[in-house]
Formats: sequence, C-alpha cells, structure tokens
Amino acid sequence: MSESRQMIQVFKPSLGEEELQALAEIFKTGWIGLGPKTREFEEKFTEYVGAKYCVGVNSATAALHLSCLALGIGAGDEVLVPTITFVSTAHAAAYCGATPVFVDVDPETLTIDPEDLERKITPRSKAVIPVHYGGHACSMEEIWAIAQQHGLFVIEDAAHATGSKYCGERVGGLKGTDATCFSFHAVKNLPVGDGGMITTNRVELVQVLHRLRWVGIDKSTWDRTEEVSMEQESGVRRYAHYGWYYEVHDLGYKYHMNDISAAIGLVQLEKLERANEQRRQIVQHYNEAFRDVDWITCPVEREYTESAWHNYVIKTPYRDALNLYLKDKNIATGVHYMPIHLQPYYRKSSKVTLPVAEKVWTQLLTLPLYPDLTDSDIEYVVSSIHSFPLRQ
Repeated sequence: MSESRQMIQVFKPSLGEEELQALAEIFKTGWIGLGPKTREFEEKFTEYVGAKYCVGVNSATAALHLSCLALGIGAGDEVLVPTITFVSTAHAAAYCGATPVFVDVDPETLTIDPEDLERKITPRSKAVIPVHYGGHACSMEEIWAIAQQHGLFVIEDAAHATGSKYCGERVGGLKGTDATCFSFHAVKNLPVGDGGMITTNRVELVQVLHRLRWVGIDKSTWDRTEEVSMEQESGVRRYAHYGWYYEVHDLGYKYHMNDISAAIGLVQLEKLERANEQRRQIVQHYNEAFRDVDWITCPVEREYTESAWHNYVIKTPYRDALNLYLKDKNIATGVHYMPIHLQPYYRKSSKVTLPVAEKVWTQLLTLPLYPDLTDSDIEYVVSSIHSFPLRQ
C-alpha cells in the first residue's frame, strides 16, 4: 500500500468560496425551498442549452420518471434503453408500469446502437431513451429517424452530458427530442449535491411537469406568494403575503428542486465551461500518455460531438487486476457500468442476450477525472499505470 499520497478519487466536485457566499445570501432571505433561485436557475439553464423551457427537479432519476409520465408512458408500453447506463434509465420506465427493453451498444462509444434499437422495436414500443455515455452524444440523427418512422417519443438521458454538443448544438436544446434529462449529482460536471433538470421545447409538457414535480399541485408555494407594500411612519415596508389556495390536479411526486441546490447550481453554471475545458485537457493528457500502451484502448470522440467528458473510461483485458493494483497505490477507479440486463432484478424478467455489452463491460475501467485533479496527480496516475506488471 502506498502511504505517502492521499487517495486520488475517481470523481470530485469543484466547490469554493463563491458557492458559500451564494448559500449565505439565500440563508439570509429565509427562503430555501422551491422559490426564486430555482426559477432563476431554470431560466439561466434554459438560456445555456438553448431550450425553450426547463423544469428543476431533485435528481435525474426524477427527471426521467416525470418525463415518461408526462408523455403518457404506462402499463403495457415498452421503453427502449441501452443496457450500459445507470439503472435509473430503466427504472424510470418501470416506475410507470412500462417494460424496459434493453438495447446493445456501440463498442467504441458505448452509446445505444441504432441498428439494434430498430431490431428491438415492437407494436408496444412507446419511447426510446438514448444515453449520452460519458458526455459523448449519441448518433441522434439516426435515432430521430427511427423514432419518427415508428412513432416513438425521444427522451435524452444527459446525466453525463451537461455542456456536451451534438453537431454544434448544445445537448438539451435539440429540436428532434421531446425531453432531455440532466443530473447535478455531487459527482457530475455541474454538482449541486443532488438535483436534476428537464429541458423541452414543448410547452404542453412543461405545464404537466410543473404539477407532477410538486405532488400534483397547480401552483408552487412561491407562485402563491406575493410581495405587498405597507406604509408605516418609517416609510414603505414590503412583506411576503402567502396565498393559501391551490388545487391538486394529478397524482404527483415530491420531486421539485430547492433554492439551496439552485444557488449552488447558479455558481456552478458560471464555472461549467472552464471546468469542462479542464476536463478536456486532462483527457488529452491521458490520451497522449496511453497512446502506445497496447493493452489499453482509450475512449473516442466522434466528429459529430463535443463531449463534456464526465468520465474517462479505458478498455483493458486486465481490468480487475489493474483496479486492485491502482487501489494499492491510493488511486481509486470505477466500473461504469455492469449492463442492466445482467443485474439480478432485471435478469429475472429479461432473457435478452446483448453480445457487445456483455463482452465490453468486463474491460471497462474509469480513471480519475475532475477539474481539481492536479498535474502531480495526473502524472502519478499515468506513471502508476505504466508501471503495472501485466498479469496474463
């Protein structure tokens, strides 16, 4: 075990004094629930991705679930999802009573394979959820064409893709998509602790999503709060006047974002482009360092996308041995992901065989990648991998 160096994490949020100051400001107001900071964050994020509407929620899992609900997905429907993704992508469909149908992936990008997608479509198919794995955008033109031909909704899972681009346009504002779901979890490119966002260009979805995220209520607490003025001897004083009346129109969920998360999110959004550029520089360093290592395959970035580089995933036949070797050197690594159709819960009902995913996932290893990774840390990771004794 290496004792001289602190553990290098796989992911680590980049937070500073600006976030503390933002939190101090909202603590002074006394408004820390769903309120004006959430609305401001939604507006700023809408502008950033180029969408018409944004709805802030408490996780990407919630974003996916509500998107499925708002599009009318339910019992008897099938939702096509790539098998290499976080389990929430499949759970979102199952929460609605629909059946997740697992699709194989491209062996290089690990994004959904359009050819296998088309093979898996049946008369029960209602939607497809392409996942921008690691920040690398899916081949959306192919997916939109298939969806249009078969009458499928398209819900992009952009949990890894905050800041990614597809054909020069930001993921989140793409015109052929019904809804896009983002994650602001603690390890993501825009971390707020936990949180998520749904972007869409469909106004009718926004109205439903606002109700569903707040237990079916037609107006949030902030929307029912009005500022009123009262003249006093010392001058005009302003007070918040709470309007109590609301109606419940849907069986909704307690999924809304709060102003604590939104305050952090506003600061992180300002830092996002710089942070993603730092990620890109680290990726370039890794790529150059491992270019001639014949037992490592580096991740790719195809010409149609500009990845946000949420993670850096190599492929190696020595995955498990390298994982343990690096752990002994105080370097944490991860595996993203074991295919969902192989997980015990889904294995009971899904008998599908997906040869690409089943082969490639045994070789996947995620290396440390985050903006605050120092030059010394990067060199230590690289030199440690170069010193790895191959184990046949």
